[in-house]
Amino acid sequence: MSTTINNNLPIIGNEGGLSAYLEQIKKFPMLDAEEEYMLAKNWKTTGNVKSAEKLVTSHLRLVAKIAMGYKGYGLPVNEMISEGNVGLMQAVKKFEPEKGFRLATYAMWWIKASIQEYVLRSWSLVKIGTTSAQKKLFFNLKKLKNQIAPESEGDLRNEHVDKIADKLDVSKEEVVNMNRRLSGKEFSLNAQVGEDGDEWQDWLVDKELDHDLKFSQKEEMEQRKDLLKNSISVLNDREREILYSRRLNDNPATLEDLSKKYKISRERVRQIENKAFERLQKHMLLLAKSKNLLPVN
Repeated sequence: MSTTINNNLPIIGNEGGLSAYLEQIKKFPMLDAEEEYMLAKNWKTTGNVKSAEKLVTSHLRLVAKIAMGYKGYGLPVNEMISEGNVGLMQAVKKFEPEKGFRLATYAMWWIKASIQEYVLRSWSLVKIGTTSAQKKLFFNLKKLKNQIAPESEGDLRNEHVDKIADKLDVSKEEVVNMNRRLSGKEFSLNAQVGEDGDEWQDWLVDKELDHDLKFSQKEEMEQRKDLLKNSISVLNDREREILYSRRLNDNPATLEDLSKKYKISRERVRQIENKAFERLQKHMLLLAKSKNLLPVN
């Protein structure tokens, strides 16, 4: 399936480059829920490649939008879009319309996974490391830096290193080393790319995609709420109340308040909170996989 569709996808060529490609993919119509369902059902039951092709081309703009979010790693955007398109085709191949979810929400997992794998392959895995903690640091450091120290350049201050290390559960040394590696790849959106004088900011996708992505993210958030609602029953009453009070409340209760309420030590409250959170996460993950909300190899 992927090979046939791939041959029919628009290509980011040398003439016009990425700008021309972005204009080209705007021509493919978006699908409403009913049309998307019928195409997906037709593809799954009959193997009609034309149906699969329509599903893919209607989501090419979503791939481009997601790929733009990784441009800070200094890699060619056209390559990241191509990798994202591969993830999109995999999503279409495995999509089950009868589950009741839109393709965009499901495909986002595959698109991001494909792009992230490309980024990791392109950077030196020897330098970056291959542990899950280091990968998590690689893809989240920049966002946390913008939150904690938005104006910082070069090495991070010790207090910022401490916060990031604690937030991502990695060593301070790993934070410092990764920050230095990533800082070497930073560039301005006004930097010229290629010989035609285009700037990175000229390659941004039109604002219509913001609506598409926000819709997908909203749908994803609703699904997470449903997963939480359907998973919370694995906890007993005390675990639920402590977890809600500590992590799901706009004004979190203190360990001291809960220790007095339940007549247990603050450390015991913390243990119950962490254990409940781990159980809830595990159950939500299993439920998400059973509902086909996560990529399954």
